Amino acid sequence: MRYLLEAFVARQWTQQDVDRAAAFFSTHMAPTYSDFPFPKDLMSKVVQQNNGYFPVVLEALPEGTCVHAHCPVFQITAEDEYASLCTFLETILTMLWYPTTVATLSRRAKDRIEAAFERSVEGGVGSPLLGSRLHDFGFRGCTCVEQSVLGGVAHLLNFDGSDTLSAAYYAQFHLNDGEPVAMSIPASEHSVMTAWRTEREAMENMVEQFGSGIFACVMDSYDYVQALAELLPTVAQQQVGKGGFLILRPDSGNPVETVLLALEAAEKVFGVEVNSLGYKVPKSCGVIQGDGINIQTLDKILQAVMEQGFSAQAVAFGMGGGLLQRLNRDTMSFATKLSHIVYADGTEADIMKLPKSDPSKFSLPGVMAVKMVGGVPTAFPAEGGHVTPEENMLHVMWDHGPVQVEWEKFTTLRQQVDRQWHALPKTADVLSQPLKDKVKAVTARLRQPPES
Repeated sequence: MRYLLEAFVARQWTQQDVDRAAAFFSTHMAPTYSDFPFPKDLMSKVVQQNNGYFPVVLEALPEGTCVHAHCPVFQITAEDEYASLCTFLETILTMLWYPTTVATLSRRAKDRIEAAFERSVEGGVGSPLLGSRLHDFGFRGCTCVEQSVLGGVAHLLNFDGSDTLSAAYYAQFHLNDGEPVAMSIPASEHSVMTAWRTEREAMENMVEQFGSGIFACVMDSYDYVQALAELLPTVAQQQVGKGGFLILRPDSGNPVETVLLALEAAEKVFGVEVNSLGYKVPKSCGVIQGDGINIQTLDKILQAVMEQGFSAQAVAFGMGGGLLQRLNRDTMSFATKLSHIVYADGTEADIMKLPKSDPSKFSLPGVMAVKMVGGVPTAFPAEGGHVTPEENMLHVMWDHGPVQVEWEKFTTLRQQVDRQWHALPKTADVLSQPLKDKVKAVTARLRQPPES
């Protein structure tokens, strides 16, 4: 919400903007490029009487709030002649779906990794390795840099590993007072490996340059099985002498099989230690799987790794398209709908969408408030005294212009997300009884047969 507010809502309109918008809409009507409705006079009034700021009130949950589906996350209010401006903001603000969905996907992946750590890693979820187990590989697959920032920052609420440098930079300098929030390591890719005369020379160079620290080497440029069986042993002594940590990266083939092959090769070449939980941990070597990763393949790999006796700490994951691309607004059914109206004669009505062809797509009626009930953010009607102003989790973020908002540092948000996520039950009914009663009443009103 902070990004959308600062980048778009807070932008002041000028008369030039209004004139250009009017010129655009004057040629937008199909099929003849003719005049399309646009409230030019109203927008000119916004410029002249409200300093170019949209004269609406925007309430939203604080950044980093964990909620269940169907809980309202923002609410727009506009009055009198400006009521139609809600529609102009609907599309922009509904784009909140994207970072919210990425953050949720990333967090659900973390749930699976945490379970594997509890089972097979000393220290369980307290292990310092946990934060690096899912790495953002999605930068190059994004449609634009802006998308990479929005999605990449959302992922960083859960993990500190990222190659999406645009997001890491933005989070550090725009959201965290310059303090770092993301890390990565030197890693070869196929152009590097194939640029050398031989694959062995390429790998020896990686060891020479980075072998004293943590680094990754892609292993499937030509023949993955052969590279593990013949190339890896030839550089093992050089790598051991450097004292660092080598991460093997398969990038093709069946993800489960290629990870297990790498772990078996690591055990053969470098040896393993058995931790106190009885799982094998390769010495100075690990694996990262970054090809074909989604929640399902991630889970399959973790289960297969542990079934073969290896600790989950021996494998990390890189998720690219599966993290930042293979999701959409319908993934979590995000939508913004009209919920309350005051007509020109002063009468009021609670409004809801109620399609008979798909009742599951109903929307919530009335002006909303959100209150914590039993540790669960729960939706209530704003009227009726059910929620006091102090209890209402929907905070004013915009009131006919900028308001003072105390944005939390990113590191604080990360801690808050982790704490709230673990505290929430897996499922919950987020509609209060007063709101259910209102839904029932409005439904009955809408289902009444029309007067003859």
